[in-house]
Amino acid sequence: MRTYRAFACLPLFFILTACSEGPKAPAKAKEPETPPEPAAAQSAVQQTFVSARGWARDARLLRVANLDLKEVKSAAGKAGAWECTFVTEQRHKARRFVYSTMSVPSANLTKGVSGSPEDLWPPGGQTLSFALQVLKTDSTAAYEAAMKKSAAYAQKNPDMPIKLLLEWPKRFRNPVWRVIWGESVTTSNYSVYVDAVTGEYLQTAR
Repeated sequence: MRTYRAFACLPLFFILTACSEGPKAPAKAKEPETPPEPAAAQSAVQQTFVSARGWARDARLLRVANLDLKEVKSAAGKAGAWECTFVTEQRHKARRFVYSTMSVPSANLTKGVSGSPEDLWPPGGQTLSFALQVLKTDSTAAYEAAMKKSAAYAQKNPDMPIKLLLEWPKRFRNPVWRVIWGESVTTSNYSVYVDAVTGEYLQTAR
């Protein structure tokens, strides 16, 4: 009988326990994700350099260029994505790495660093490779230096896109930033060269 009475009390126990529990707190609404912001070149170069060194221990920079994304507006020397080309002089190979602030399936971009297959790279061309440590002037500083020399042109062309390209043409003593007004180097009729080491204005090309 004692056993029967003990089991008979169980339903009442569960009912009282359920009633004693207060109402559950409403689930917190998921906070909206912060929209990605454009990044400066040095940050992108440092991110891609890790992957480049995994590909080739002697990896050196050859070229850095911004990529415009519709989803992340470029501004003041920053961009939603950067393409960094590295080379290995030992194996005469080149490989492009892209750092993107967000995934863009239509552009075949994933957030973070992605790499393309390697290509042949014959040394001795008109563009030299250089060590990462040489890059002392970020894209934002190069943009500011170019704007100081191009205030009148920029004012006349406020909606013209601005591209940034980092290379080391042999005619310059250091790698240089080329701040380009227009869709590309070939179609532009105005660009400014800035020393990537000292940050000094070098010349204007028309």
